[in-house]
Parts: sequence; structure tokens; C-alpha cells
Amino acid sequence: MSLSWLLFWSKSAKAILPFITYFSFKMRKLFPLFILLLALGACSQKIKPSAVEVENQKFEGAVAGRENYYAIYQLDTDEPKTVEKAIRNINNALTDPRLTGKVKIEMVAFSAGTKVMLKGSIYEAALKDLLKKGVIIVQCNNSLAEQGLNRNQLLSFIGVVPSGNGELIIRNAQGWAIIKP
Repeated sequence: MSLSWLLFWSKSAKAILPFITYFSFKMRKLFPLFILLLALGACSQKIKPSAVEVENQKFEGAVAGRENYYAIYQLDTDEPKTVEKAIRNINNALTDPRLTGKVKIEMVAFSAGTKVMLKGSIYEAALKDLLKKGVIIVQCNNSLAEQGLNRNQLLSFIGVVPSGNGELIIRNAQGWAIIKP
């Protein structure tokens, strides 16, 4: 630091010191308000997004360049939130504009998911709606046997496969996406 700058600074500091002292004493009560206003001002400033953020904002999803897509939804629970999510996810896939007319979907129920497929199920209307939209809906025969049930106890439109896991394995080998909601 040069000597002239140091002299200027020391004279300036002496000149404003009484001013600072007076206001610091008077402004103690207003200091929290000053900090709040300062913080609000900082928050209200628009921050310019980075190039990566701008690029990400432009992304509108993968391009569906294939003729056909296949997905099998695994339903192995009767927990209402999960069952509802599975039905909602299937409907979302069917209405995705990139997949419209290109997607084939199957739902396979096994284990506790078997209860969803039984006569009197609260999901009957939703399952019929999926069926009308072309979704294949099937039940694992092994799960029926393990639970002491038979095909006659299922909703009339439900198909039966030898095993749910076998269905998943075969569909996977055929290139189907396996989705577990």
C-alpha cells in the first residue's frame, strides 16, 4: 500500500468514525430488519442458469424411434397405493404421445397381487378399462395353487400363466421392459 493511500484512508476513517458510532448506537434495533431486507434483496435477484441447466431445461424426453415397445408390469402386492400406482403408470404409458400406438403392455399378478384379480376386487373396473385399451392381464397359476384358489375365483377376463416369474423371464428374454411399481 502506498503512503498516500494510507494517509487518505486514515483521514477518511477519522472523518466518518463519529458518524459510524452515532448510527451504530441508534441502529441496533433496526439491524435485524436491515439483514432481513438485505436477504430478501439477494433472494429476489434472478440467478442466471448455467449452460448445463439451460441444456437440461430443453430436454423433452427420449425419442421413440422404434416401431414397437413392450413392457410387463409386475404386481406382487395388494397394497392399495402400489396397485393404484401400477394402474396409473400403465395408463400413463398408454397415453404418452411418443408411445401411442407403439406400446404393448402386460400386467402379471402373483403372490399377494393375486387378491387384486379375484372376483369382487375393488379394482375390477380399472382392470377392465386396461383390458379395453389392449393390456394383457394375467395371473400366476402357482400363486393360485399356493393360496388354495382356482381359476373360477378370478375375475372372468383374467388370463392364467403357469408362473409369474416364468412370464417375467420369458418376456425379458423377448426384449420386454420389466416394470415393478
